[in-house]
Amino acid sequence: MAAAVVAVMLVSACGGPAAPPEESKGETDTGARSPNPPAASLGPAPAMRVVVSGLDHPWDLNWGPDNFLWVGEKEGKRITRVNPADGAKSVAVTIPDVAPGDGQQGLLGFAFADRAVFVAYSYGTPPAQMHGKIVKFAYDKAAGTLSNPTEVISNLPASEDHNSGRLLVGPDGKLYYSIGDQGNNQFDRACQPIRAQDLPTEAQVTAKDWSTYVGKTLRLNQDGTVPPDNPVIKGVRSHVFTYGHRNPQGLAFGPGGKLYSDEHGPKSDDEINLLKAGKNYGWPFVAGFKDSQSYQYANWSAASGCAGLDYDDYEVPPSVPRGPREVDWSAPDYTEPLKTLYTVPTGQNFQDKACGENLDLCWPSIAPSSLEYSPADRAPNPQLANALLATSLKNGSLYVLKLSQNGDWAQGDVVQLFRTRNRYRDVVVSPDRTKVYIATDSEGLAGPGSGSQSGALDNPGSVLEFTLTVPR
Repeated sequence: MAAAVVAVMLVSACGGPAAPPEESKGETDTGARSPNPPAASLGPAPAMRVVVSGLDHPWDLNWGPDNFLWVGEKEGKRITRVNPADGAKSVAVTIPDVAPGDGQQGLLGFAFADRAVFVAYSYGTPPAQMHGKIVKFAYDKAAGTLSNPTEVISNLPASEDHNSGRLLVGPDGKLYYSIGDQGNNQFDRACQPIRAQDLPTEAQVTAKDWSTYVGKTLRLNQDGTVPPDNPVIKGVRSHVFTYGHRNPQGLAFGPGGKLYSDEHGPKSDDEINLLKAGKNYGWPFVAGFKDSQSYQYANWSAASGCAGLDYDDYEVPPSVPRGPREVDWSAPDYTEPLKTLYTVPTGQNFQDKACGENLDLCWPSIAPSSLEYSPADRAPNPQLANALLATSLKNGSLYVLKLSQNGDWAQGDVVQLFRTRNRYRDVVVSPDRTKVYIATDSEGLAGPGSGSQSGALDNPGSVLEFTLTVPR
């Protein structure tokens, strides 16, 4: 089937035509806080081509050096090569010791290096006996297969929630890996503390005790050792590159080798962050900007008789200790996000009945699940030049955030592309910049529009192709 050609459709976050660009701001301007968009329809889904379907929970999508799409199947325990021209697929490797289950564990991120592929996955028996590891596989380009696994690092934290698990090989040849807060302090893990602010001791690093690596991004040598130029944080050098994260599922390198992440907020304030060595991004004391808007840390895990409490995502009983207001919390290395999706004032109704029982679909957030950088050269549209692309699990959209020239700030309006009734899990841009490929979840909830009821997913477990042209 011939590829459908789609002119790049630029829409504002509130659903209408994109607003004119803001006046040029200085390179030190932190940018405005993002308002919550009103509910709006974006019209019919754009034309697209289904490259392949029937994948078993695709999670990571990469463009391989063989010019094939490579898909990591989280529950399928395999990495699959897909011919982007006709959708033909072959298995590059199956990893039997990937942990079973339908949570956020499984085969997660993978990244190409010179004649090798690094793969991150959960292993063991969930939930109590499960951990994470990164393994190096030899890559046979001629055969299109991976073999000879060599363990890089193991016994990393893992759970059935908030594993994050995005893996990159940086321009410096180091491995960068994100680990979430494990979903602690909420739902069935309400009595387990969030440790995103905890840092390893020298003794723990020596003993290879990685238990404090939750809520962190890590930087590793390719043999799993600690790089000697990693940041020293509170007197200790470890794999920890940044900390204070909730669930950073997206990592991407941008201009000048800058590293960005996107991160799920609790009900609002999904974050786009510029990650800087040794910096603290605030969780669980801060969600989004440090503005005391619609969020204050409720520490269920510290409540007397926590095990006997019924966790409630909306009403916090008096017995649950509250943390300081965001504006009253401070840390010398705290860093604000570049952008939030979205900041809302105190008093926001998070129990909007428009979504029926699926209230989270109406929260002012997008559930960002990956991040990709679209460089300035050969961009098919000016809005896609020097921009970050974030996929949304909630509403089947690709969000575009323009960066300043030096990449230090996000500029202008956030725009949406390619709205369909799917959960967008990962995105990759073809090397010639003419096509965008998006992997979709195999199941779950996604609204066809903001503030609307969920429907069946249109393209579960698929890779979708959108062809970009310069608008006339």
